[in-house]
Amino acid sequence: MNKKVVQAALGLGLLCFTAAYAVAAKVDYSKLPRVKQELVAPPFAPEHDQVAKGGPKIVEVTMETIEKQIEIAPGVKFWALTFNGTVPGPLIVVHEGDYVELTLKNPKESTMAHNVDFHAATGALGGAALTLVQPGEEVVLRWKALKPGVFVYHCAPGGTMIPFHVISGMNGAIMVLPRDGLKDHKGKPVKYDRAYYIGEQDFYVPKGPDGKYKTYDQPAAGMADILELSKGLIPSHVVFNGAVGAITGDNALKAKVGEKVLFVHSQSNRDSRPHLIGGHADLYWVGGSFSDTPLTSQETWWVPGGSAVAALYEFKMPGLYVYLSHNLIEAVLLGAALHMNVEGEWDNDIMEQVKAPPSFKKDAGMDH
Repeated sequence: MNKKVVQAALGLGLLCFTAAYAVAAKVDYSKLPRVKQELVAPPFAPEHDQVAKGGPKIVEVTMETIEKQIEIAPGVKFWALTFNGTVPGPLIVVHEGDYVELTLKNPKESTMAHNVDFHAATGALGGAALTLVQPGEEVVLRWKALKPGVFVYHCAPGGTMIPFHVISGMNGAIMVLPRDGLKDHKGKPVKYDRAYYIGEQDFYVPKGPDGKYKTYDQPAAGMADILELSKGLIPSHVVFNGAVGAITGDNALKAKVGEKVLFVHSQSNRDSRPHLIGGHADLYWVGGSFSDTPLTSQETWWVPGGSAVAALYEFKMPGLYVYLSHNLIEAVLLGAALHMNVEGEWDNDIMEQVKAPPSFKKDAGMDH
């Protein structure tokens, strides 16, 4: 057995690997079609078919483990550990039965070893035991997508490095669609017009004696302070897609009245409770499982820590929407909120201001 596999397994607390690891594969992978998926930065999803065309494929994806300093709030600098330079990492989309073939690259400029644990994968700690790469190395891992749904992936190099890498932003999500597409609560096919990926991140930024947030010259320099602060389980920031206000203003999500929008929401470390103000989840796949019947008409949906979920809504009214964590302390005070602009015609039958007070301003959320 490869020495790095053993080291990674021991670092993650695994007691043993069995000889079954070496069993020869029965599939002739050379005969499977290959497609290269171009990953894109969140909140967007890569190009994909909602219903699979043909049989299983090998879907090639490449991710690079990039350590970079980011600004998570005005004046607050933080060393992020990332997949492809973003917090969260990119959304990967495949179909049930497809093979994910990941090339994971760790640049020689990195200061740490990195790997990836796919919650969607089966075996070898979700791939974490087989993907540990030192600076300047790369590894290729192939695994079969057996379970349909949306799932978290994250870095898990072993020991205290696991929470440190996760709370430093090193996580993302993968969506494994059923081959025949999504189904509603009655078992009928349902398609979406747009898909957005929201990765919720809790940051723990220490403060100095002067009350100001501390900065460090490299990722490892702040590790002890960050881990000590995180033991209190009280984040300094809770944000969507890497920073306070990252998905507002010019970066706000967009849709049109009548469009069905699929929201994929992940939280790799803590529970969350997304809510769309002025809308609902027409369909909500509990725990992110596409194998199960979705719930309907949900006002707020739950994301258990270490998971991703999916919710679909058909927009019926135009205007500014706010999508947030309905722990309103986290949303308003810590940053877990985004904006969405929806275009279309206002329907007075759905909502109408019958009488306005003198102080009312017409730009208070209605576009009519």
